Amino acid sequence: MGGCQSHPSAADTQIVPQPSDVNKLGDNNNELVLEERPYLQQQYVSERITHTDITALTALPPGLDQAEWLASNSQSVAFFKHINLFSSTLSELCTPTTCPTACGPNNIVYTWTDDQGKKLRCSAPLYFDYTMSYIQDLLTDEDVFPTRAGSVFPAGFVFLVKKVFLLLFRVLAHIYWSHYREALVLGLHPHLNTLFIHLTHFSLQHDLLEAEHTQPLQDLIIALGQYSLT
Repeated sequence: MGGCQSHPSAADTQIVPQPSDVNKLGDNNNELVLEERPYLQQQYVSERITHTDITALTALPPGLDQAEWLASNSQSVAFFKHINLFSSTLSELCTPTTCPTACGPNNIVYTWTDDQGKKLRCSAPLYFDYTMSYIQDLLTDEDVFPTRAGSVFPAGFVFLVKKVFLLLFRVLAHIYWSHYREALVLGLHPHLNTLFIHLTHFSLQHDLLEAEHTQPLQDLIIALGQYSLT
């Protein structure tokens, strides 16, 4: 499997809320936004499992090459393991029946592009499977993520890392949009918030995600930033 695309749903007529919407708690439109996006409600958005200094945690250590930092076990591999584990926890709730498409906020649909360039509109579980299999294959490919000292990273290494983080972002985007209420019931929202804060902060700090990619959850990034990205 080789790639991913996103497309607005043809049935979607909603307007993406601007950052200012998050703070207009008395506005009728904002009440609708919060009803549709419970992850923006203050009592939930402020919860996480750690108050670690995220900036210090994600900053490039002095003297370390950026490629080595991106490839290190504490970064790309750790993000993959944690997000894969979290999505697996919700696997019984995210099925081809409940999630026939891999969608994110505003019902944007994520499609997969196979090795022949064909776009596949698939269920969320299948999209997750493609994503995790693709990333695992990359992370275990010694030619892409070398582990031996003195190894040279391939010319397109940063491009591949960006693709990994885009795919992981979309997994979390689907969970927030389609399964946040289940995460609340299970008490998993602090873990989800912490994962998202860490992923987005690291990605933005190291220029791994474009604004167009994070836009579906830009309201959440701003809301979480009020509490943890300062």
